[in-house]
Amino acid sequence: MDPMTKMWISFVGIGLMAFSAFLISFARYKTKGAVRAVLSLVAFVMLVFGFIYGAFTVLT
Repeated sequence: MDPMTKMWISFVGIGLMAFSAFLISFARYKTKGAVRAVLSLVAFVMLVFGFIYGAFTVLT
């Protein structure tokens, strides 16, 4: 894989992790009930995928 492709994949991972942090903060401070649970679950899934993308770029 060329270095530019690795860079773009790592940017996607960083973006997913940053948006995940924003989403979990929004869910905790502005929502209640089922909406909070759904947003927290979405944020967790995004965080996991961001980690996978970041680890993929480091390990390849």
